Amino acid sequence: MDKDKEMSEEDKVTQTENESLVEGKVETTEENELVEEDESSNEEEESEEVDYSNFSKKELVTALKELSASGKFLKIDSTVAEIKNHFDEIFSKEKEAALQEFINNGGNADDFQYRTTDEDKTFFAQYNDFRERKSQFLKEQEKQKEKNLLAKNQILDKLRELVDGEETTHSINTIKQIQEEWRSIGAVPSSQNRSLWASYNALMDRFYDNRSIYFELKELDRKKNLEQKLDIVERAEALNAVEDLKEAIKSLNELHEEFKHIGPVPREEQEPLWQKFKAASDAIYDKRKEFYEGQKEVLKENLEKKESLIGKLDEFKDFSASRIKEWNIKTKEVLEIQKAWEASGPVPREFGKDVNKRFWGFFKQFFHNKNLFFKELDEIRLQNKNKAEELISKAEELMNNTDWQETANKLINLQQEWKKIGPTPEKVRDDLYKRFKSACDTFFENRRNSNKQINKEFEENLKEKESVCKEILNEAAGESLSEEKLETLIGKFNTIGFVPRKNMKEIQAKFNEAVDTYVKKLGIEGGNKEEFLFRLNLNKIQADPNSNRVLNKKEHGIRKQIGDLENNITLWKNNLEFFASSKTADKLKDQFDEKIQKAEREIEKLKKKLSILREF
Repeated sequence: MDKDKEMSEEDKVTQTENESLVEGKVETTEENELVEEDESSNEEEESEEVDYSNFSKKELVTALKELSASGKFLKIDSTVAEIKNHFDEIFSKEKEAALQEFINNGGNADDFQYRTTDEDKTFFAQYNDFRERKSQFLKEQEKQKEKNLLAKNQILDKLRELVDGEETTHSINTIKQIQEEWRSIGAVPSSQNRSLWASYNALMDRFYDNRSIYFELKELDRKKNLEQKLDIVERAEALNAVEDLKEAIKSLNELHEEFKHIGPVPREEQEPLWQKFKAASDAIYDKRKEFYEGQKEVLKENLEKKESLIGKLDEFKDFSASRIKEWNIKTKEVLEIQKAWEASGPVPREFGKDVNKRFWGFFKQFFHNKNLFFKELDEIRLQNKNKAEELISKAEELMNNTDWQETANKLINLQQEWKKIGPTPEKVRDDLYKRFKSACDTFFENRRNSNKQINKEFEENLKEKESVCKEILNEAAGESLSEEKLETLIGKFNTIGFVPRKNMKEIQAKFNEAVDTYVKKLGIEGGNKEEFLFRLNLNKIQADPNSNRVLNKKEHGIRKQIGDLENNITLWKNNLEFFASSKTADKLKDQFDEKIQKAEREIEKLKKKLSILREF
């Protein structure tokens, strides 16, 4: 008898199901190819996101901390290695520079010991911690894969018992449970993966071969599978409207995984269903391809921008000047070019090293020339120290002289010469000034105590200063206000001589109040007002014979404030790394973030004052 005629209707249904299962395997293969393609693209995308070649050591430490905290050891391993290479390059250059300086200062290379910075220690500790955690992670992954292998083998044993056992009405539910358990178990050792899947699919084939349920029940199960897969297809089609391409790709991968583990559908629906799902997937992949093509054009544009910036910076590499102000102006321009460079974005990988090398070469050359200028300036300051010592000796010879008028003229001339000296070494600056001021003050105090006429002049000066204060207030009440008028009146006030000691604070308070009133009427508010008053204060200081010392001291004070604030910011940022995740910790983090932002704003104000101060 012909074999086809011998087959029962139920056997034919079983055969149809087995053929569908084979068809389902083809779907799985196609899906895996799509997922693998996507994962490969994701890795490529991540590897092109950041160019670390122009990062500072501090930025590299921060980048390493952020990557290490993600816990994605396999995905970030190559990126961490790239960061390590850039850090080692900077570290080596700094060490070589320190060695060269040690040798230039008369040291023996064999005696050189390089002291690593806190950033170096932090980076190497963080890097070693990453390697240890990655090693532990890989060991745990292998252990977990062995556990997963054991679990899947146990499922295969259970499936064998079901396949070889007596059929029951509960078998279909049991097989669904087994499928769900199999799907929920993670990866196994790659050497075992293919054989596991082969055994699993073979047992599933046998199950459907041996399964004797009614055709209607099987068709109902297949229809349910069809409904589930149609729902997945609709969700995949909806992803085309998602703006975040990364999120869309991730969701599509999850849908492919879900689609793969749903059982067979009616045979006539298999191919149309798969083509529909594939079309939805291709739409997402086409968008990704278009995105990458667009990125190539962006990278080319960035390269053109960087080439233009290199051309601009080339003009500064041989810059030379004899004044600090000129160097400061050019430094601002160079730093603006640096900002534009950092904002220009990544370039094609094959051009990255070359453009970075040329840009930072010009950049370092400019600051090398600037450093040479300041070294020469140090020599000038040493010469100024000797001039100051001579003036101090002359002032000390005159300080006890009682020929008031002639001696006063001589001391005033010495004070004028003192103003012309220029900057002196910072470590002796205050001491030199104190000695010179002490000699001058001694003479003028003696003259004040012995000369009533001078006291009368002081009273007249007081009246004149009070008159200027009233004049400022009267002008403020008028309509034709200007900064120039105010500066003229302030200059007039500052040119008036000394007042009685008991009235110094009082007249200064009146003067400050009158100036504040005038400034308010000018409409200068906020940061502009603060800068304007600061400039006026500097103009006032310039009228003082000891203006150099006062300005230098004020500059030193501002730098110290900036340094203290920057140290606090570093400390607060380090503290943030140790907070656990909790409501209390989040509150503390917010408080520290607020303190950091406030300190950064204060630093900007201080740097602005420092910039203004350098103009004087």
